[in-house]
Amino acid sequence: MAVDFLPITLEDMRARNWDRPDFVFVTGDAYVDHPSFAHAILSRVLEKEGFRIAILSQPAWRTAEDFTRFGRPRYGFLVSAGNIDSMVCHYTAAKKRRHDDYYSPGGKAGFRPDRATIVYCNRIREAYGRDVPILIGGLEASLRRFAHYDYWDNAVRSSILADSGADLLLYGMGERVITRVCNRLRDGEPIDRITDEPGTCYLTSRLESIPQHLLLPSLEAVKADKKAYAQAFALQYREQDPIRGRRLVQMHGPRALVQNPPAMPLSREELDAVYDLPYVRDYHPVYRPAGGIPAIEEVKFSITSTRGCFGECAFCALTFHQGRIVTSRSHRSILREAELLTRLPGFKGYIHDVGGPTANFRRAACDRQLKEGACRNRSCLSPTPCRNLVVDHKEFLSLLRKLRAVPGVKKVFIRSGLRYDYIMLDRDDAFLTELCRYHVSGQLKVAPEHMAPQVLQAMNKPGNGSYRAFVERFTRINQKLGLKQYIVPYFMSSHPGCRVEDAITLAEYLHEIGHIPEQVQDFYPTPGTLSTCMFYTGIHPLTMEPLHIPRDPEEKATQRALLQYNRPANHARVLAALRRYGREDLIGFGKRYLVPPRPYGAAKSQERSHPVSWMGKRPPTGKKRRS
Repeated sequence: MAVDFLPITLEDMRARNWDRPDFVFVTGDAYVDHPSFAHAILSRVLEKEGFRIAILSQPAWRTAEDFTRFGRPRYGFLVSAGNIDSMVCHYTAAKKRRHDDYYSPGGKAGFRPDRATIVYCNRIREAYGRDVPILIGGLEASLRRFAHYDYWDNAVRSSILADSGADLLLYGMGERVITRVCNRLRDGEPIDRITDEPGTCYLTSRLESIPQHLLLPSLEAVKADKKAYAQAFALQYREQDPIRGRRLVQMHGPRALVQNPPAMPLSREELDAVYDLPYVRDYHPVYRPAGGIPAIEEVKFSITSTRGCFGECAFCALTFHQGRIVTSRSHRSILREAELLTRLPGFKGYIHDVGGPTANFRRAACDRQLKEGACRNRSCLSPTPCRNLVVDHKEFLSLLRKLRAVPGVKKVFIRSGLRYDYIMLDRDDAFLTELCRYHVSGQLKVAPEHMAPQVLQAMNKPGNGSYRAFVERFTRINQKLGLKQYIVPYFMSSHPGCRVEDAITLAEYLHEIGHIPEQVQDFYPTPGTLSTCMFYTGIHPLTMEPLHIPRDPEEKATQRALLQYNRPANHARVLAALRRYGREDLIGFGKRYLVPPRPYGAAKSQERSHPVSWMGKRPPTGKKRRS
């Protein structure tokens, strides 16, 4: 038995002299005791509270037998699909089955079911009936808490709380709410009386018992009418604030789904305490014969420094899950973790990342946000920065300087998201200069996502002028430092609001900078995002204006091909699109044209006649990549 891990077998539990656990934590991920995995954080938080937690990791779900492995827990089951929605984990944007699952042994798929939260809860009910409390949480449950459009069914589904038969849904970041609910269960309070905790949802037939609330269009209404769906989503979206958010109710037949207002984010001291818990920082040894758990490789020597994001990209679910209020750990806590990393086996002197959803957000967007809540009808950065936005990289810069000075640390990278538009609001070059000098490994990855103005507006991203200005500033600073470093931009095809003409605009920009993406990400309608609501309804829910939605597979293939216009396999499709939309000016021989009027010849001759540059230089091959 690995004594530092929580028990995952009956033998592990008995070795601790437990007769039974207080809670069984069921997760769709393999058990990795690292603070990048939600099951590790929450189980360690509850352990600190004095609870006995057993981990039922990736149980055999086809029967109920495995769910009785530890016997009936004293207080109940905690159920999560894992770090990723199980359907996103299993299927590509083209709805093709994935062969890999980086959160499973050996990176192989097949260790969890589709709609894992629902399946796990159904098996627990088969084993124990209604006699045992079930709490559900994690990304899958959190983003499916209301009636929601499901891309894989291409239909509106009920709240996951109704489909799973669970008693309580914990949404958002769960440390505070799971601690409070579990303590109330330990104190003997029945699960059906726990209806007032922030950050929870429940179903009730006792409509008269619901405190003051805002009524959303019902499940039946949003299934029947896409306009009603958009209206419901807009209300949900605008109320996701722990300070000013109101209680929301959505009828599901005769029962009411009740969402209590979001829980407040953890304070800096509370966040520090979470990351100071005694994690093993590795996968359980039981997975070694299968080759381990690949998901840990990207995070093992990384540090989570922040939570929350006020960027509000429309295709991102962070607003709905972590919220807009940014909180950060103290320098002392982060430096303690850095020193701990230097003592771990396999550490070679490189901290792979220091960040979070957005690495260069280290505080709330403005002081008003902490007193009055985030603005209901105003984004902090888009379409233009709010005049109340506080722009300051000095504190983050101070942290990075301290990390570079930690004995045993050779280099500190920043690989999580950086908001270049926020960097551009900082008139001081100090942060970007030190970022280029010390924290970039030859390539800086940023996500402008598109270049067409109306598409950027639908994405809630800054105008393309901000990205162009950032590229110029980055280039100027690197030239001053004598460094050859490159920006690697991420772009998305087929986002709601994007027409083929917009994809041509993006292709023109890619041709201008001489960059062809190795892979193109089609928009993926995942639960809980503003963009997914647009995709389903054809309406922007915050303006109720109609949008073009690229649903047709041929149009999506054309948009994707335009982003890789120089590939011989895409020639016919790109040529047809340019002719159809009157862009013959982009057809011809030579560097100034996107494609020639005739099919490409052999790959080598095509490369000679149609070279691709990289900011004026040929890009690095990637064969010799620095750590």
